[in-house]
Amino acid sequence: MRFYQALDLPPRLALDPEDLQRRFYGKSRQWHPDRFSRAPAAQQQESLEMTAVINDAFRTLRDPVQRAEYFLGEHGLGPTKHAPAELLEEVFEMNMALEELRSGDESARPPLEAARGRFQHLLAEIDHGLYDMSIRYDEAPDESLLHAIRSGLDRRRYVSNLIRDVDKELESNVHLSN
Repeated sequence: MRFYQALDLPPRLALDPEDLQRRFYGKSRQWHPDRFSRAPAAQQQESLEMTAVINDAFRTLRDPVQRAEYFLGEHGLGPTKHAPAELLEEVFEMNMALEELRSGDESARPPLEAARGRFQHLLAEIDHGLYDMSIRYDEAPDESLLHAIRSGLDRRRYVSNLIRDVDKELESNVHLSN
């Protein structure tokens, strides 16, 4: 849990953003390369390396999704490539509508906009569920919760990609039709 150690944080899924920022600024001042400009080369190098780790740690840990991905990765639970079965039919229909829009059929736009709205709502629900599971895990670590969080993150990634694809196609087709 190198990122947590770099900022003197206990490894937790839920973090106080203000505390995280305070720790980041403190560690950044402590290891800033300017403080080591007259130090031996080895200390200068250590300062540069620590600064890089501190910056990476802060970028990762300040975002709840990236933090969860990192935390799970540290526990040997990397992402999977499984599509959520309950979304497959809607995704198939959405892909058909995307293809229709690409071929110039503007009647596909309203169903795609509606699908985007449903997926955005689903994304908000997933985020809320991930937050709740993170709090529960921090209070009482349980391996099954980590697997549930992994599943939620996989689902979130899939839904985020769907929203991105719909947004991209809706945006590019607006420019084409104008």
